[in-house]
Amino acid sequence: MNFTRWSARLPGTQRRAAARTEQTASPDRRGEGSVPAARAEQLTDESPSVPAVDELRVREVLDRVPSLVALVHGPDHRIAYVNDAYTTAFGVRPLGERAREALPELDGLGLFPLLDQVQRSGKPRTVKSRKAPDGRSYTFTCTPVAQDDGKGGGDGRGVLVFATDVTDHAEAAERLRASERRQRETAVTLQRSLLPQELEQPDDLRIAATYHPGGTEAAVGGDWYDVITLGGGRTALVIGDVMGRGVRAAAVMGQLRTAVRAYARLDLPPHEVLQLLDGLAAEIDANQIATCAYAIHDPNEGKLIYSSAGHLPILVRDENGTVLRAEEPTGPPLGTGGWMHTSGSIPLAPGSTAVLYTDGLVERRDADLDEGIAALERALAGATGTPQVVCDRLVRSAGVTPDHDDDVAVLVLQHPARAGAEGELFRNAALELLGGVEAAPRARAFASGVLTSWRFPADLHDLGVLATSELVANSLQHGTPPMRLRLRRTDRRLIIEVTDGDDHLPRRRRAEPGDESGRGIAIVATIASNWGCRRTPGGGKAVWCEFALPRTQTT
Repeated sequence: MNFTRWSARLPGTQRRAAARTEQTASPDRRGEGSVPAARAEQLTDESPSVPAVDELRVREVLDRVPSLVALVHGPDHRIAYVNDAYTTAFGVRPLGERAREALPELDGLGLFPLLDQVQRSGKPRTVKSRKAPDGRSYTFTCTPVAQDDGKGGGDGRGVLVFATDVTDHAEAAERLRASERRQRETAVTLQRSLLPQELEQPDDLRIAATYHPGGTEAAVGGDWYDVITLGGGRTALVIGDVMGRGVRAAAVMGQLRTAVRAYARLDLPPHEVLQLLDGLAAEIDANQIATCAYAIHDPNEGKLIYSSAGHLPILVRDENGTVLRAEEPTGPPLGTGGWMHTSGSIPLAPGSTAVLYTDGLVERRDADLDEGIAALERALAGATGTPQVVCDRLVRSAGVTPDHDDDVAVLVLQHPARAGAEGELFRNAALELLGGVEAAPRARAFASGVLTSWRFPADLHDLGVLATSELVANSLQHGTPPMRLRLRRTDRRLIIEVTDGDDHLPRRRRAEPGDESGRGIAIVATIASNWGCRRTPGGGKAVWCEFALPRTQTT
């Protein structure tokens, strides 16, 4: 095989040859003031002759380069040339043999389809960082060359294979990827450990949640959710998203989630909880912004009371399949400061399903955010089954996969429509208290009749009547009209609640032997499983206590 004939058609060779011809044909016009062309010639006796690049033979150059070079020609890619570096790496290769048999290393790297493509298209192609059988990594560039037939045409096509050793770069890149994987795994582990390991399951709601970290190319974010039982049958539901990625975002998320649980125990309205969180977020990290939606479910009201700090709207599907989107109020994200948050409400009647979610579920780079929310509404309209089933269906409908580019958190809650024997376990009774000396005996008689009709055992009946008497007496002494007594039973507990128009919250204190008052709340706290108080919207307060039911009462 005449390598010179092949090398004559290598890229750039013809241009350099033409340039040499022009320089040779041009007369030396030094006498006319022109600048002579630079030539490679011996200037002094001591200076050695330095050949011009155009005067070097291609084969001499390729024999000396440290990169691997091979030349194949014809439709079956027969070997025309391999340089010394190639021979050192893979051994001697016989010229004239078919490359598929004589160059098995190229076959193992999957380069033969690329050779065919380069030969057909006449365009160079490159594949990056392929690991060869010698354990080294190479970047291969395949360039088409044509064999000169001596008549200005080409009677065959060849491909020059040029491989650069990139092992050090590949190993450094792999170490970087391994480090990033470890950091991501650390962040995911931290994130998951900060999320609820087991969701609280309130008496009146069925709840499920899911969290999907972003794909391997995306650092984990700060999405979180929580369910907090407030007592008195009320439940707080939280969804949030800390802007940013990695361990820092997850750590900030953990601090905010802990703070939400602490503030929730105060049983404040949703907008007051977010107001407290807003100030705390700025203290944790002024550069870290978070969105959050906080909602409270009270089974006696049939709705969600919520407030939002820059978060996406809550969606509610009623028992007929109609989906409602929570509207205003919404405020800026947590940590921005200077905003007075407000609370709103959305119906959540028996048979309804509500969804709280983060932006990873609905936001896409190639679509408007409202389109994503509308698609979620359509998916929710047709989603039935348990909360976990609904959760999984919504995630699938949004196209969330393991390589999704953002975190996704979804919280689904259902307010079941109970009937029959199950409905008998969830009962309500209420009495308006008009005040006066007859209010307390009337409340005791009402409570006694209700508890008897609910077939409570005698000891629980008597405790319920005693707690009712003490709560009503406390309201008559320290509260103002309107006053109301409410009894509620679930499959797990008996709840007694008294509301009045005064917003002064009672506290448990130790009564001295000579005190004529101050023992009511202490008695309630002693005999009940739990008790608490909160301010009600529009002024006033509610004081409640609850008793855990024996197992025989929950079946």
